[in-house]
Amino acid sequence: MKYFTKEFIEFYKELAANNHKEWFQSQRKRYEANVKTTMEVFVGDLIAAIAKHDQSVAGMRPGDAMFRINRDIRFSKDKTPYKTFSSAAISGGGKKADGEAGVYVELGPEKLGLAGGIYMPDKEGVLAIRDAMAAEPKAFIKALHDPTFKRLWGDLQGEKNKIIAPEHKEAAAVIPYIMHKQFYFWKELPVKLITSDTLLETVMEHYVAAKPITKLLNQAIQQSK
Repeated sequence: MKYFTKEFIEFYKELAANNHKEWFQSQRKRYEANVKTTMEVFVGDLIAAIAKHDQSVAGMRPGDAMFRINRDIRFSKDKTPYKTFSSAAISGGGKKADGEAGVYVELGPEKLGLAGGIYMPDKEGVLAIRDAMAAEPKAFIKALHDPTFKRLWGDLQGEKNKIIAPEHKEAAAVIPYIMHKQFYFWKELPVKLITSDTLLETVMEHYVAAKPITKLLNQAIQQSK
């Protein structure tokens, strides 16, 4: 199914050149019709597809996953008020999930971005994931070295600590991923996929490939609560 048309891409290109409230208000009907509504349909279908694998998202609505177009400019030097892409995060906790792995989608005129894992776990979450990796290194290595995961996602990304707790040092020799303090993966795909009829299929292919590591990360976080 084809969700987005070239009008979706064109709107964001024009917004990038006219990123101010007056222009956006003058184009609000266009935004509602060609961007927001179509994004709601796509995210709704994506939630339904993911719910076949993960019942924790079964009750989600598109609004639970979609991020607002308004930027938070309170602490930013860039005062442009609007994002130039649409995005959503689908997990058991939706867009407000704190330290929960799921899938993130970002659609704009420059790329189709996909992400998974946990971007910014808190201190307790980092320790819980490290404990899990130390306890089950083979399971984590198998998930991250799976040929399909490697082909579609590459490798685990994120910042690492140079020094970790003594109880994890021995495990680090077996599973170097334990040095991470961020546990995410990110992929950029061609813009043309956004307006193709294989968009949902492409996102789901990446989601399924990441299911094993997503499950391990979430189990680790849940055990820490």
